[in-house]
Amino acid sequence: MEPRIQYAKTADGVSIAFYAMGEGMPLVGFTGPPFCHLQMQWQIPEWRRWNEQLAEKRMVIGYDSRGTGLSDRDATDFSLDAQILDLEAVVDRLGLQQLALYASIHAGPMAIAYAARHPERISHLILWCTYARGSDYLQSPQIGAIRGLLTQDWQLYTETVSHVFLGWPEGKPARQFAAFLRESVTQEAAQAAFSVLREVDVSPLLAQVGAQTLVLHRRQVMFPAVDIARRLASGIPDARLALLEGSSAAAFLGDTEAVLRAIDEFLGEGEEPAHAAEAPEAGAFRTVLFTDVAGSTSMMHRLGDEKGRAVLRQHERITREALKAHGGAEVKSLGDGFMASFSSATRALECAIAMQRAFAEHNESAEEPMRVRVGLNAGEPIAEDEDLFGTAVILAARIAAKADGGEILASDVVRQLVAGKSFLFSDRGDVALRGFEDPVRLYEVRWREDA
Repeated sequence: MEPRIQYAKTADGVSIAFYAMGEGMPLVGFTGPPFCHLQMQWQIPEWRRWNEQLAEKRMVIGYDSRGTGLSDRDATDFSLDAQILDLEAVVDRLGLQQLALYASIHAGPMAIAYAARHPERISHLILWCTYARGSDYLQSPQIGAIRGLLTQDWQLYTETVSHVFLGWPEGKPARQFAAFLRESVTQEAAQAAFSVLREVDVSPLLAQVGAQTLVLHRRQVMFPAVDIARRLASGIPDARLALLEGSSAAAFLGDTEAVLRAIDEFLGEGEEPAHAAEAPEAGAFRTVLFTDVAGSTSMMHRLGDEKGRAVLRQHERITREALKAHGGAEVKSLGDGFMASFSSATRALECAIAMQRAFAEHNESAEEPMRVRVGLNAGEPIAEDEDLFGTAVILAARIAAKADGGEILASDVVRQLVAGKSFLFSDRGDVALRGFEDPVRLYEVRWREDA
């Protein structure tokens, strides 16, 4: 099943397409401009299997850089700073506090710069067939000859890259991958991306990389050559160099099992999520979220215990995946609902929206659609025995009960906490809630794409 494409907005206003799949330690993987296209990757069986295998043990996050794939094609700034803005947008959108970063080929310099700038966020850095200086990569006469085709014959250029550089066999497979390259980016944008390559030089930043680093390379890869990988590893403190057999610069071709083993060994066993759910602290200000499957009792009667429970398991899966991705702490399961808490109102709302979009996507193909209510409130609940109590919690539950299936309702406190953010609210007015003497102002959170 293809992952769901979402979007993040960069600090300079560019929309970046990304996906997140799997559970566990987040591993952000990026091939670098100009050849990125998340959707078309999944139409290439070898690349699809590679992504699925990576996601068996961890959460894998991929994205298209600006000007490529499903991201904003009007953005043509491929500078290192612009590439870092793309990565920062995805990391911030998912609320990741710590992650592993996998960068291949032209993404390497950006990953090195990001790791040097954000040492607190990168736990592991994996560099695949890449370099620190663009001039090192471009020094090969063969690369110069291939690049000459870029301005002369776009189709011949992509077919040459597919066959010579990545090692696809001649014939139909090479032509299909060449078509992927052409769909990823326009010829003009590819020229713009490569025009800045010669000026890229992050070698002064190598000594500042504090993350555990693995430099992976295949011995028979011609561009970049093995000696570039050796220099790269020697410049990063305590970096490990692993040389594998093979001639393709694409990790998903050739002996992929050797590459996956090296990555698994490096990342280690017992990987933890990037930002483990925070345990509630006494007196801490929290945003409390409740979910509830509308009509669950009648559904159980209608479907029977076994089929009804299967529907609720889907609710549990989707909810827990969203909580994990957005740093939510699952306080308790309520049978047909959940109670969770967040240290950030922004993350809580992003999580609620991600949940509803995931439920809507599930319903498109489900025999038994789910309509889930979500309610949020913020305050200082009482933390006791790994549970939360108090007025703030009761109000969040009452708000969820007022929502219709597929709706997100929030208190005015939550709305004020995220003022200035990109959330859309619809005023539902003052509502009488059971157990509260005065009416409470409620707001519907607009989560659909056309809101």
